[in-house]
Amino acid sequence: MKKNIIAMNASIMIGLGSLLAVPSVHAESISDLEKQKESIQEKRSGVESNISDTEKKIDNLQDKKMTAEEQIDAIEAKIAESDKKIDAKNAEITQTKKEIEALKKEIEVLKERIAKRNEVLKERALSFQETGGDVNYLEVLFGSSSFGDLVDRVGAVATIAEADRGILKQHELDKKDLEEKQNAVETKLASLEVAKVELLEIQKQQKQQKQEKDALVKKLKQQTKKHEDEKMGLEEEKANLSAQEKAIKSAISLEHQRLAELEAARKKAAAEAKKRAEQEAAQAAKAAQAAQAAKSASQASQSKQQSSAGSSAKSSSAPAASHSSASVSSVPAVSSGTFTRPSAGYVSSTMGERWNKQHAGIDIAASGTVPVVAAADGIVSRSYFSSSYGNVVFVTHSISGQQWTTVYAHLSSRQVSEGAVVAKGQQVGIMGNTGHSFGQHLHFELHKGAWNYSKSNAVNPLNYIPN
Repeated sequence: MKKNIIAMNASIMIGLGSLLAVPSVHAESISDLEKQKESIQEKRSGVESNISDTEKKIDNLQDKKMTAEEQIDAIEAKIAESDKKIDAKNAEITQTKKEIEALKKEIEVLKERIAKRNEVLKERALSFQETGGDVNYLEVLFGSSSFGDLVDRVGAVATIAEADRGILKQHELDKKDLEEKQNAVETKLASLEVAKVELLEIQKQQKQQKQEKDALVKKLKQQTKKHEDEKMGLEEEKANLSAQEKAIKSAISLEHQRLAELEAARKKAAAEAKKRAEQEAAQAAKAAQAAQAAKSASQASQSKQQSSAGSSAKSSSAPAASHSSASVSSVPAVSSGTFTRPSAGYVSSTMGERWNKQHAGIDIAASGTVPVVAAADGIVSRSYFSSSYGNVVFVTHSISGQQWTTVYAHLSSRQVSEGAVVAKGQQVGIMGNTGHSFGQHLHFELHKGAWNYSKSNAVNPLNYIPN
């Protein structure tokens, strides 16, 4: 009997030891959650720093773009001024060409005069050659009939000689004038053409400068757009990290609450076990006293007392606890692995390169109304509408000290809100075609760690969920 009592007390102490050991295990879980929270805070601080750096880059690019645009305005003003100068030169060239045309007509007249004079001079030269030069004049003089006629003839000869000298002089002047006019207009035209070429070259350089500045502005705009997209992605990452930090805090709070409830249950169980031990010990002592007092009684009476004691011992045994669990009814069925399949359907696109971009998850397609479920126990860190993901739900999980993040995108509707605690297989939404999507499907991502803009923590879901 004494051995039975010792064995019973040992069993109770082992049970208490087991209960006492449980909180230390979960204390480690809380420590893991605290580490995850600190890691998320560090990442969020880094993302905030990256956002600040990106904003500075955007401001710097905006300043450069503004400077380049101001330079373009200045160059365009110079090009407009060059256009005016070129127009003016073209007008001068046109006017000069008109002057040249007019001069050509004058030259034709001069050429005709010179040609006529050349004929007269040729006749004079021929006459000189045939008569020796002065014979004609002597004949004119000696052929006079009277002194008056002689005087008249001498005057006529002088007039003819003077006319010949005048013709020669005018001939020389006309030729010189013709040469000067030709040289003047040709020089002027050549000068205008050179000036025009110089202006065109200047304008060509100005247009080249404008093209270079236009290209610079275009490049700056592209860089600005790239950094703005990066900033949006970083802000998205910051929002997700903040939401995950909030989810981890909620998980820590729930764990503390669970531990408090567990501690209360442990104390209650310990008190009940102690009370049962005391009752059984009292019953055993009472039975022993009764047995000693009845030692001298008959064998039948002793047997009766022993049977009564055994019956009393049996009636003091604790009843077995009954447990009931309700299965989660969802589509698809919940698997036994770490992660369950998030929806029914076929895998229409796997993880990897797609459309020159990294496809960071898998696509599961199906028609009709298809429920989407949580792949594992966790806390909803985000539930919102994204321009790319459409209706999307982010769930943060803590499994064996490792943080995981699952993403359920393009949903037609969301059925959980941020901060909600979800169980593995619990419905979070309905498969849809929202956001940047082509046809109804679920875009599912699995990240070993926190979600980030570059999706560097993404792993292939097909390695973790049932196919």
